[in-house]
Amino acid sequence: MEISIGLWIVIIVGGFVGIASTLYVVLSLFATLGYKIYRKCKYGISLFN
Repeated sequence: MEISIGLWIVIIVGGFVGIASTLYVVLSLFATLGYKIYRKCKYGISLFN
């Protein structure tokens, strides 16, 4: 059984979308934590605000 070209395109695009969304979530998590720690050190603002 052979997979059609259309299904391959859907698989590849779906893989890229999954990888991109995962990277966005992980990077934004660390960026937010870094920004909160920076504000805590520089301005004394709570980490929970």
